Amino acid sequence: MTVASDSADPATPPEPPAPRKPRKAFLLVGVVLAAALGVGLFTSVGVKHSPDSGAPQTGGAVPAFTGTNLNGSGSVGLSAGTTGGTPTVLLFFGDWCPSCHQELPPLAAAVRSQEASGGSLKRIRVVGIDSEDTTANAKAFIHASGVSFPVAYDPNLTITSGLFYFRGDPNAVFINADGTINRIVRGDQLTPAGFTADERDLIPNGT
Repeated sequence: MTVASDSADPATPPEPPAPRKPRKAFLLVGVVLAAALGVGLFTSVGVKHSPDSGAPQTGGAVPAFTGTNLNGSGSVGLSAGTTGGTPTVLLFFGDWCPSCHQELPPLAAAVRSQEASGGSLKRIRVVGIDSEDTTANAKAFIHASGVSFPVAYDPNLTITSGLFYFRGDPNAVFINADGTINRIVRGDQLTPAGFTADERDLIPNGT
């Protein structure tokens, strides 16, 4: 008896299904997301975020402060953010600051000259703020620089950085009689001539 052989071909594996076309809805969502990300990136590039947005500005009110007077007795500062009707200049410095050793002595000499002259500039009040020094170093620096005006002690930068947002010294703030800021000078830019000119701007008639 002859057994018939199975002449059929082995089973052929099924063809993989054709890839599904993405639905139009998904394509639309992708385009929208990409566009939104692009717009967000584009708009954020041109935005400037100022870390000092709360800092005192020209034309704004000067912050109130007080500190121990290193060049006399008692305390010195500005009450309730006003000057009491007197034009005022704030000079920020410290013994630790190399630039201050160059800038402060000529400015202190200019103030002494104004005080001795008896002119209109004598009416301008000058207040120093010494930061980050020991009491001994601050007093020695003030004395060596010939400072005749009161100086508020600011060892922890409560005034310099906390209220005025200054990073380092020297700095100067020129304040009108009504307590508004006329000019802010950052860094070692002041010469006696420039200092005097900025002081004259605080006097209504400029004399």
